[in-house]
Order: sequence, then C-alpha cells, then structure tokens
Amino acid sequence: MTDRGTGGLSVVVAGGGSAGHVEPALATADAVRRLRPDARVTALGTERGLDTRLIPARGYPLELIPPVPLPRKPNADLARLPYRVVRSVRHTRRVLRDVGADVVVGFGGYVALPAYLAAASLRLPIVVHEANARAGVANKVGARLAREVLAAVPGSGLAGARVIGIPLREAITDLDRAGLRAQAREHFGLDPQAPVLLVFGGSQGARSLNEAVSAAVPALAEAGVSVLHAHGPTHAPTVEALPRSHPPYVPVPYLERMDLAYAAADVALCRAGAMTVAEVSTVGLPAIYVPLPHGNGEQELNARPVVDAGGGMLVRDADLTGERVVELVTGLVGDPDRLAAAAAAARRSGHAGADETLARTVLEVAAHRGGRTAGATGRNAG
Repeated sequence: MTDRGTGGLSVVVAGGGSAGHVEPALATADAVRRLRPDARVTALGTERGLDTRLIPARGYPLELIPPVPLPRKPNADLARLPYRVVRSVRHTRRVLRDVGADVVVGFGGYVALPAYLAAASLRLPIVVHEANARAGVANKVGARLAREVLAAVPGSGLAGARVIGIPLREAITDLDRAGLRAQAREHFGLDPQAPVLLVFGGSQGARSLNEAVSAAVPALAEAGVSVLHAHGPTHAPTVEALPRSHPPYVPVPYLERMDLAYAAADVALCRAGAMTVAEVSTVGLPAIYVPLPHGNGEQELNARPVVDAGGGMLVRDADLTGERVVELVTGLVGDPDRLAAAAAAARRSGHAGADETLARTVLEVAAHRGGRTAGATGRNAG
C-alpha cells in the first residue's frame, strides 16, 4: 500500500484497464504535478491490460484493485456482479484512506466504478472525464455522483458535461512535426523526401488494415509513397521486396515512439478510437479513419467531428481494399494544397490544452472541500 506521506494535495486517478483510459489519466496526472508540484498523485489500476507496464513507467505509484467488468449480456458474470462490486469498493476505500485522498478523478473502465462508489461513500469529491462519443456505464454512474463532469466531444450522454477534448501527454500536444521530420524519418529508415503513409491499428494491429496495406504497397511505392506500418505483434504482412529505386516499406510490430511516427508521416490510416482520433488531430495529421465494424458505432462518432471539419476521411471496414487505399492516399499526397488544408483542419479539431483544463478543474474541486486538506483518513471518513 502506498505511504500516505505528509502534506500536499492527494489526487487519485482511476483510469486503468486499457490505454484509452490510462493515457488520459496519466496526462492529467502530469498536468496536476506541473500546476501543483507538491501534489501527490496515485493511480488505480488492475493486473489486466497495460496498467502494470504503463503507469509505473511514467513515475506514478500504482494501487491494484479488483476489476469490475460490466457484462453486456445476462450471464453468470452478471449474477456475480454485486459481490465483485462490494469487494472492489471495500478494497478501494482502504486505498483512498491510505493515500489520504482529497479528490478522485475517473476516466471510465474497470476501475472507475468502484472508485466512484468508494469516493462517494467517503464523501470525497469526484471529477469524471468521458473520452468516448458515448459514455459507458461506469461514467454514467459516476456523473450522478460527481462535482464536475467533462467530455471529449458533445453528445456523450452525460447531462451537463463540459466539452474539453481528451487530455494528452506533452510529447503529443507540443509535437513539432515539421521540425522533427528529418530526425523521425532517419529513425525509421524512411526516405527523407518521399511522402509517408503511417498505418497503425492499435497495440494488436488490425487484420483488415494489414491486408489492405499489404495489397497497396507495390502501387504506393510505384507512386513514390513510403509506408511505415505498425502491424501488431503477430501475423506480419508479406510484401514482396521493392526495387531499390522505390521509397521503402517499413513494417514494425509496434511503435514505441508514436511522436516520431506522427512527425515522419504525411497521412495516417488508422482505426477511430477516441485516443487515436485525439492524438492524430491534435498533431495536425490528416487521416483515413476506418472504424471498427462492430460495437455501437462509437468509433465513427469519434471521428465524425474531425472528418466534418475537413481533417480526415471515413472508410467502412468492409470497403477497405488495396485499391481504395492507393486511391485515397495518392489523391491526398499528390495535391499539396489539399494536404495542407486537411492538416490545418485536423489541428483545429484538436484540443491541445485539455490536460491542463482538466487538471485545473480537479484542483478547484479539491480546494472547495470545506477547507479540508488532510485527506480521507479513517478518523474522519467513516
């Protein structure tokens, strides 16, 4: 258990379970510490997903709590849900007391629901941020208990939510794509002059993107377009060797330096998860968004504001072919004025200051706790 320490504001961020929840939580934590260097920030997470790798690597103490996945359909897991909620809330209450929490900031996901319920039972103020176009169950519950509710885009389903965008790390919000371009292309072994298509489908890659790009590479190379392709850890695409006179095709399992990947690229081909859309638009990178073909249509909603503003295009997963990729990419990179206009529109659609906006909200909420600054100890939290 984390040592409570002495003095200083204690902020708890609850955003574990996936990168889409962890990254906004950590970006907010970074902004809190920039604004209040004396603040102590603790992250709640689970043993699932990326929590145990991403959170400690960013320098924040991680408290593991039992996850509370919410079943989408009636099944045996639904019958066990009340027990899981009670167990996780009890554990989370102990963590909040132990770290002397003054405010809890939730981002949805497996750890957010117990964090909200535990904070409410201790009468701690809650701030909720919804990154997706449609709020999940955890944030719908949290919004009813929160002092402040914020969202990435309008229409999230959370009444009265203030739209601020998604908190992003400074490596993205402060990225100088033009200034880093030469270094980034050298880093990946790309042609320094040829236009670059960046392809990625998340940490596991995306089969339909991989197949379409593999089919498109020869024609893209013939048209003078280089490709940086993050294909995922398995099923590396098979692409025939290109003539030396053509710009290179560079396949990689995973991109550790997304900042350099964005700097190297002229256009992206990607899914439309909330974090992906937020990062790609904030850095001013035109994109061809291919929303996941299942779910509730959330990914298309994530990308729609950027596309409507002229910063990207939408292609249905079923319509993605090698020929379509070649057509869209060459049409964009072959028209410098159109490419520049799309880049500017994408950047205008981003919210580069969301991290500090949310951090200031958190600090303001914590400052209005009736003058209390000691945190939620067992002595006064019940």
